[in-house]
Amino acid sequence: MKIFIDTGNLNEIKEAAELGVLDGVTTNPSLIAKEGNVDFFTRLKEICALVPGPVSAEVVSTDKPGMLKEAAELRKIAPNITIKLPTIRTGLQACKVLADDGAKVNMTLCFQPLQALLVAKAGATFVSPFLGRLDDIGQDGMQLIRDIRKIYDNYGFKTQILAASIRSPLHLVEAALAGADVATVPFAVIQRMLDHPLTESGLKKFIEDWHKSHPGK
Repeated sequence: MKIFIDTGNLNEIKEAAELGVLDGVTTNPSLIAKEGNVDFFTRLKEICALVPGPVSAEVVSTDKPGMLKEAAELRKIAPNITIKLPTIRTGLQACKVLADDGAKVNMTLCFQPLQALLVAKAGATFVSPFLGRLDDIGQDGMQLIRDIRKIYDNYGFKTQILAASIRSPLHLVEAALAGADVATVPFAVIQRMLDHPLTESGLKKFIEDWHKSHPGK
């Protein structure tokens, strides 16, 4: 499974990249706005320079002409820009145009299998089911991943399932077991991925035993 980081913070991206397992970045105007007085396009260019993999950049228009106009500007930033569009009627239309033109497209805010089926037929590179937001309203986000996986496998769709709204390491494990191709996660979750008390206690014991058998070293 590919791992993307969901952030607009350069330091978080650098630290995640140093682990050697970072495959891409997802971001949006809200995440970049959290960074203070930062130009949206400048920050995207900086992110693309740090990460060779896909960098999802979201449009803010909701009409097809506006989406396509924004997408044209975003695609000028770097070759690894992926256009993030909302999974709505006009977003689907824009996805088809962009996909036919060779652009990578991430269809976001997916909450049901039929949406995922349609965006795959429109040529989306990624579909982003939002797991945590479904859990918040009492629905099973992981079942959505399983349903999309089954549909895509049934018909050979190449669109990658990008699990989004990941809230915890457990979410990440469940998404991997459900068959997600990618998970995009906050930096806080990435930091906890390697944590386990038995790893820590085992390492502590190894070091203590070394010092006992090699006093003074």
